[in-house]
Amino acid sequence: MPANLTPDYYKAEQWYREATTAEEKILALERMLAVMPKHKGTDHLKADIRRKLSALKEHEEKRHKAGGVDIFHVPRMGAGQVVLLGLPNSGKSSIVEVLTNAKVHVAQFPYATNAPVPGMMNYEGVHIQIVDMPPITADYIMPGQVGTYRNCDLIAIVVDLSADVEGQLKICLEFLEARNLLLGKRTICIGTKNDIAQEGAAEKIRQLCGDRIAVIAVSIVRGEGMGELPKLLFKELRVIRVFAKPPGEKPDMNEPFTLPEGATVLDLAGTIHRELAEKLKHARIWGTGVYEGQNVQKSHVLQDKDIVELHFG
Repeated sequence: MPANLTPDYYKAEQWYREATTAEEKILALERMLAVMPKHKGTDHLKADIRRKLSALKEHEEKRHKAGGVDIFHVPRMGAGQVVLLGLPNSGKSSIVEVLTNAKVHVAQFPYATNAPVPGMMNYEGVHIQIVDMPPITADYIMPGQVGTYRNCDLIAIVVDLSADVEGQLKICLEFLEARNLLLGKRTICIGTKNDIAQEGAAEKIRQLCGDRIAVIAVSIVRGEGMGELPKLLFKELRVIRVFAKPPGEKPDMNEPFTLPEGATVLDLAGTIHRELAEKLKHARIWGTGVYEGQNVQKSHVLQDKDIVELHFG
């Protein structure tokens, strides 16, 4: 029986052939299995892929036990992790430097960044991690950096508005699509150097991205858009801020808890402490869609900037 493999399978197979790290090969093989037609004609191929997958995973497990270090593993911190993607000299490092005060190497020559550089941005009490990354080109990416994009919460494509915006965006989108990141990860686009941009460059980027990718134009030199950028990052991470209030006391408005959109009162209790969640009876809410101090059940969905008073049994 013929295998009748699909275009998605061949795309994943090409990804596997081009993969430069064991982690990326594992992800590509898993993708090949996921999109492979399920019938007798693919049984031998499926078994072969599973053997390769098992061997790679065993090799990686041994390597980690031996103390192998992956420089592209950036532990997620704060309310969310945003990883920048762009070509050489697109302005990634300058964005991280301005938003986080991290010690990045800002230079006017390519490949000044050769490893991830994380920094922490504070937006209205919410800590968001921004990660500068080595640049990519149509022909080259540094081995291992795909994993950083796969593990983050939000990918920010950075495009130099003073250069070939269509060519830059095409390379970045093809990079993401070839590795099945475009559909699986939330993505925005930051157009830099708006002070020296080509005429109509920002609008062209917006047209190319359409409704699927939010676009913002900024200028580090003039500060244009840099005040709005943190707000956009917070919005696209889809998290909310919730302030806890002990009964009979004022809420602490300086350090909010951050939760994903759609989180409930019970989720908040579990974030504070798992044992508290088990003892939770009900809560009082001050915020959106309720009257002041309204009693709500554990399943009540929280909104951004809600103040919550938890009651335990």
